[in-house]
Amino acid sequence: MPSPRSHRPSSPRPAVRALACAMLLLASACSGLGKYVWVEEYQEKPPPPDTSYRIAAGDLLNIRVWNQEALTTSARVREDGRISLLFLDDVEAAGHSPALLSQQIQTRLKDYINHPVVTVALEQARPIKVTMVGEVARIGPLEIEPNSTLLQVLAGAGGFTEYAHKDRIFVIRQEDGGAPQRIRFRYDDLVHAEGRAYAFRLRPGDVVVVE
Repeated sequence: MPSPRSHRPSSPRPAVRALACAMLLLASACSGLGKYVWVEEYQEKPPPPDTSYRIAAGDLLNIRVWNQEALTTSARVREDGRISLLFLDDVEAAGHSPALLSQQIQTRLKDYINHPVVTVALEQARPIKVTMVGEVARIGPLEIEPNSTLLQVLAGAGGFTEYAHKDRIFVIRQEDGGAPQRIRFRYDDLVHAEGRAYAFRLRPGDVVVVE
């Protein structure tokens, strides 16, 4: 009698990945995405300037109080948007610029010290999120460090599956005020640090597709 293992259905993993990839590409086509563009030909719009940066959960802030070493610290913004500081307990940080937050802390510290001078700087930006689809080991949302390269992101997703086409790597990016862009890469260019592929950096909301 044949072993029960011989009747076990094969893993649906490749089919599920292919279906997910096909659905994403079909949705992109329906939204007017059009043809892909090689990364060497992609005209990248510069990101918005950091002058209007707003603090959010996950940011690591450096708070310095002049001549008060005990009050100088680094604080991670919690999920509730607040940080904890000596004397002040919880301070609302999310949604404020570093300059505005420094003013608020400075005002509240006047109850404890004379003429406080406070500076707040962004020490480490919060991770950004991209989505991995297709023939990578881990599909779905992925948190990455700001300014991560595509090679770093692929490694963070566990690399390719055995079904991946390494010259068919795409990044789908929604530009402000324009149609989504589908940008194509070759894995060899990423590995050998060739051309504009090596200099390309992921942004929040990017979708990485490996066919």
